[in-house]
Amino acid sequence: MLDLTTLTREDLERHSVDMRQFIHFQRATLPSGMRIVEAHNSSGLTFTILLDRGLDIWTAHYKGIPLTWISQGSPYLPDFGQNFLQQFNGGLLTTCGLVHVGPPETDDQTGEQRDLHGRFNRLRAENVQILPVWLKDKVNEQEYYTLELSGLIAESRLFGEQLRLERTYFMTLGKPQIDIFDKVTNVGDEPAPLMLLYHFNVGFPLVSEGAKLYTPHHAVYARNETARAGLHRWADYDAPTPGYVEQVFFHHVKTISSGGTAEAALLHDDFGLSVTWETLNLPYLTQWKNTRQGIYVSGIEPGNCIPEGQMAARRNGRLVMIEPGRENAQRFHCRLSILDGAEAVADCKNRIEEMRQKGAPAEGCRLDDYAG
Repeated sequence: MLDLTTLTREDLERHSVDMRQFIHFQRATLPSGMRIVEAHNSSGLTFTILLDRGLDIWTAHYKGIPLTWISQGSPYLPDFGQNFLQQFNGGLLTTCGLVHVGPPETDDQTGEQRDLHGRFNRLRAENVQILPVWLKDKVNEQEYYTLELSGLIAESRLFGEQLRLERTYFMTLGKPQIDIFDKVTNVGDEPAPLMLLYHFNVGFPLVSEGAKLYTPHHAVYARNETARAGLHRWADYDAPTPGYVEQVFFHHVKTISSGGTAEAALLHDDFGLSVTWETLNLPYLTQWKNTRQGIYVSGIEPGNCIPEGQMAARRNGRLVMIEPGRENAQRFHCRLSILDGAEAVADCKNRIEEMRQKGAPAEGCRLDDYAG
């Protein structure tokens, strides 16, 4: 099959007058009133972005193969009268935060009530823009075509946190990958908690009996007794099981350089999904293992936190605070890549194993209290 990444700009423009023929972000509105963007890349990757649900990703497919799990009746319009589990769309990305990630809690200092995983994924985006850009490869100087979608989301409350997240999705013509760039700024006048976790949800057939998770782990910790019973098989996924109780593991990953990139991948012999992220501001990796019948979905979740809640993070010395001002903005980057074929899978395994063998534990990850 023709590889569009090998074609020059001149080749493409001789054959077409509109690059939307090859790659596109298409805005639409569902009958419910929800705003969406349908992303299409001739690499075979398609996905749907929910503008009214935290700029998250709902459905995603590669050459028609589903990559994620979705809830019945989703996507749901944002409704703060329902809890997180009732509003959970499934989908390839659910962003958790921005001031709380973890179980529901009532703050023992302020009395504030926080729902599971925070408010962010029920917030609406504004100032959504689509920008096509031709870039030049630094090695061979050949131009290649990219498409960006960006938007702003504010998480704020009167006399409370005033946070602003700027998100950019980045696609390259012909490449089956998604880059996500986030910048969080505290536009208030006081320091604010910042908890951010990228809840990447994978479903059948990526998750299926025989699938295995590869991480460049320095150590893997069980969240609780239920997970501890399965710690020896944290990497292995089973067939759907009625009544399966979720297991959660925390990975202290390694990187080749300080603050560098880490990679985790859910793999079969000839197909898989890789997640890479910059550990400078995302030093934690949470693995959500959930092979329950019907609700057959699991998570690969880089974060600047683990899902313990704001109060526990404060007590345990893991709570990140963001100072006011543009100069104190924090930046985050994750990449999702489809691994198509045995060679791509083998290359990924080798990269992760090299990182595990030669890398150093990511700085800023504190999980000693889960040891033992």
